[in-house]
Amino acid sequence: MDLNSLTQNDSEWLRGTGPESDVVISTRIRLARNLAEFPFASKADDSTKARIEKQLRDVLSDLPLPKPLSYINVASLDEIERQFLLERQLISREHSEGTGARGVAVSRSEDVAVMVNEEDHLRLQVLRSGLAFDSCWDEIDRLDTAIGDRVAYAYDEAFGYLTACPTNCGTGIRASVMVHLPALVLTREIQKVFHGLQKINVAVRGLYGEGSQAMGDFYQISNQYTLGMTETQIIDKVREVIPVVLGFERKARTALMDSKQPELHDSIARAAGTLRSAQTISSEETMHLLSSVRLGVNLGLITDVGLPALNQLFVQIQPAHLQKAKGATLNSSERNVARATLLRTKLEQERSAHS
Repeated sequence: MDLNSLTQNDSEWLRGTGPESDVVISTRIRLARNLAEFPFASKADDSTKARIEKQLRDVLSDLPLPKPLSYINVASLDEIERQFLLERQLISREHSEGTGARGVAVSRSEDVAVMVNEEDHLRLQVLRSGLAFDSCWDEIDRLDTAIGDRVAYAYDEAFGYLTACPTNCGTGIRASVMVHLPALVLTREIQKVFHGLQKINVAVRGLYGEGSQAMGDFYQISNQYTLGMTETQIIDKVREVIPVVLGFERKARTALMDSKQPELHDSIARAAGTLRSAQTISSEETMHLLSSVRLGVNLGLITDVGLPALNQLFVQIQPAHLQKAKGATLNSSERNVARATLLRTKLEQERSAHS
């Protein structure tokens, strides 16, 4: 797959559609799997990693799937290219910064990705726009079966699928939902909600998963453990808490509109104005302002830009995306200028399309 083609691609999971898409950006299910005949990646030397990578690359390139996968040799990519894949949620930070033979197989619509030699030999991933656990599970279950028919997974009758991290043993599943919670942040209710989730062993992470910070008021909500539960039970556990989180966020939005509508509208309008006119702007400020505008769109206070375009901008303004689009390495100041130019261009196009 040519990475340059991805710069022109609208990722399926950023479509801004699907159930509950005013709050839910995407649903993701991941499965961790290891090959029975090899040690875990962390215990494998370079030659063993190369053997694992070759075997899995051959398998993934020949799977009879409705959506064929294209294989990318991550080990051969430079830092910007690896960061580019990370920004598109196609690989993890650990995979980007890892060593030795490793790769990722990706569908054209980017809703399916399979990492090779990350923490585990295989990390299967299916993404969907909006709240879509059922379709995510159906697809990843088919993918898991197709791969499992061709390789022997490391499996124990007592512990289930064996994984490098003990918390993933059992089903090896991580079910997560990426949510946009600006109103809970503005009303300072966010920590109260997260504390409640942690009490029931539901994890809350930043935009790029474990160890990452929240950016643009985006959070990933997922199961904490996998052992002793079936896939359906784990998915249902996360599924049950999402409506509660959505309810809190929507209640906070209503409270802001009822008690502080003029101030809120002014803040959102200023955010939109800054994005449309800035000549240089950092990624941190952009994420904050885009979050405000996205809230404004969902509240009907901004009508000349759509959610799909905003969702795409959250990714397109990231450092590696700007540099891939320019075809050049840019320093921080140059990226800030390129980011401002992109925002002015895209938002003007949206305004024309909605006029």
